[in-house]
Amino acid sequence: MSAARLALLPDFPEEHWPSMDLVAEQLLLGLQTHHAGLFDVHRVCPQYIRAASRLLDQSGGAVNLDRLFNRFVNYPRYAKKIARDFDLFHLCDHSYSQVVHALPANRTGVFCHDLDTFRCILDPAAEPRPKWFRAMAKRILRGMQKAAIVFHTTSTVRAEIEKYALIDPAKLVQAPLGVSPEFFEPSVESPPSTPTLLHVGSCIPRKRIDVLLEVFAALRDKFPDLRLLQIGGDFTAPQRDQIAMLNIDNFITQRRGLTRSELARLYRSSSIVLVTSESEGFGLPVAEALAAGAIVLASDIPVLREVGGPAALYAPVADIQSWITTAEQILRNPSSAPDRAASMNWAQRYSWQSHAATIAAAYARLLGTAEVASC
Repeated sequence: MSAARLALLPDFPEEHWPSMDLVAEQLLLGLQTHHAGLFDVHRVCPQYIRAASRLLDQSGGAVNLDRLFNRFVNYPRYAKKIARDFDLFHLCDHSYSQVVHALPANRTGVFCHDLDTFRCILDPAAEPRPKWFRAMAKRILRGMQKAAIVFHTTSTVRAEIEKYALIDPAKLVQAPLGVSPEFFEPSVESPPSTPTLLHVGSCIPRKRIDVLLEVFAALRDKFPDLRLLQIGGDFTAPQRDQIAMLNIDNFITQRRGLTRSELARLYRSSSIVLVTSESEGFGLPVAEALAAGAIVLASDIPVLREVGGPAALYAPVADIQSWITTAEQILRNPSSAPDRAASMNWAQRYSWQSHAATIAAAYARLLGTAEVASC
């Protein structure tokens, strides 16, 4: 039997979501490397069209207009054109689920990383949005609900999906994200001469960069040589104001566009990796840091507890004093943290090969069901 044609639909690269790009890249590699006999996989994505930002300017409003056009018009139009060319379709990011409306939903899967896209309709009091924005979120949600399979990262995300009765539980498949081999490589670097706190991720509100900055500033009073390295984000205006107010600008470095090997070296050379988020769908920096043998101090929320287990340390969300106390103890006595070898062993459970295998098995079952139904 010939391999089933599977279309992998990623985010637009122009949107600059490194985590979503990584997920698509690793799934494509895993399916092509280990499941080529079963699936003929192709990454398919329309060309990004810049209209408003070209005609008007590069302001946030024009850029957002282009994003809306490409997500809700360009991508679905493209998907409709290729709907007959493939047997199966996989959307790598649930926030693109509006595309499902243009595809054969009974042969389409969506990866749901978290429910942030739908907060404005699930909890409108906590996240008020204009009517047009809620309508957009509802269309995205209806697309995800139509899909034949909805993958999710953790049991925490599944519990939230079930809490709101969003998806038929029979459609749900857990496929944890993976950690790339570069993070498991043994350390060859000398211990850093300067103590460094490391944060990896964006600077969007749920990452609670305000907490990160407050904690760093307080710790600098106790450890004058301490530095903060932020990877992957871009400080917002309010965050820059906070940095200026705390007088810590000269002690912070922000970097982007690193290779996985470069990031792995920074994990290994850090004193503590801080993950201050108030919500996450998985928390990949926790798993990557543990694989690299780093000490992790993360927000005490269910999803990070699930990913980090006993290998990480935890502090309540936004409890500044708890974060300071725990981090100070680690800086003064690193041996008080969980054993590094045990942490690395814990991280072994997160594999991109396993991630791809789980998704491949789900599509194989779906394909078998579809073939039986058509007989």
